[in-house]
Amino acid sequence: MFPVASRREFLQRSAAVAGGLTVAPLAAAAPETGSDGLFKISLAQWSLHKAFFGKQRDPLRFAEISKKDFGIEAVEYVNQFYKDKKGDDGYLKDLKKVADDAGVKSVLIMCDGEGALGDPDEKKRQQAVDNHKRWVEWAKFLGCHAIRVNAQSGGGYDEQLARAADGLRKLTEFSGPMGIATIVENHGGLSSNGAWLAAVMKKVDHKMCGTLPDFGNFRVSKDEEYDRYKGVDELMPFAKGVSAKSHDFDDKGNETRTDYRKMLDIVCNKHKYRGFIGVEYEGSKVGEDEGIKLTKRLLETVRAELKS
Repeated sequence: MFPVASRREFLQRSAAVAGGLTVAPLAAAAPETGSDGLFKISLAQWSLHKAFFGKQRDPLRFAEISKKDFGIEAVEYVNQFYKDKKGDDGYLKDLKKVADDAGVKSVLIMCDGEGALGDPDEKKRQQAVDNHKRWVEWAKFLGCHAIRVNAQSGGGYDEQLARAADGLRKLTEFSGPMGIATIVENHGGLSSNGAWLAAVMKKVDHKMCGTLPDFGNFRVSKDEEYDRYKGVDELMPFAKGVSAKSHDFDDKGNETRTDYRKMLDIVCNKHKYRGFIGVEYEGSKVGEDEGIKLTKRLLETVRAELKS
């Protein structure tokens, strides 16, 4: 494996050769705007987690699967499916080639299992920051605009806020100069409290650190469920991505837990968001393929209504 600096140079050189362009490390980390003036649709790899964990599909072919099977030309990778390939530059080049050959845009990488960026132990917090750096390099090489991380911490409300902000700031100071944003999902604990996560963003105070509002992850604790519409509203001023979580659908094709029309009114009309919205199906009443198609169809239906 290369040291961080030399590996970064290798990845940037390789990306430049592959694309025929000079890599601009200070490029703005922002999702693209849909050609229709609204949002584009991407596919979160977690939507197929059963198939990937069950070895029914090959994670290397994810971008190809997204376009061929679902007609979605932008993807959001999940690092869990590539843990054993983290230091494999050859595999990374192959992953990029699959996306390039399929004409698929790599949007972001969702990162889990690399330690708590708000760990109460300062050394462990720094280790978590360091653990994420390789995924920043992956994101840069693949052409993503961001990595998605968690704001896991420990302690009281204000203690967790300060600790999470510290870890996120340190990671963003690494990712930002590479043109990669560090974005946080509401993903359990205090991160699912919209007001808390918005306060973390204000404390980090870095243009390359933002949020990935998820329609469904607002379970703060066993006894507390945060209002999802209020939470998304609070997180959208910092959003550099949006995750359209889905579980079940009624006979009219509407998601049964989230009113997509109300949610997308907040996202697109109130906050004027025009980037990617990722399909993230987590249900079990229909298979993963069907759940993805239903979620995509619902997003397309509401998008058409917003345009009219």
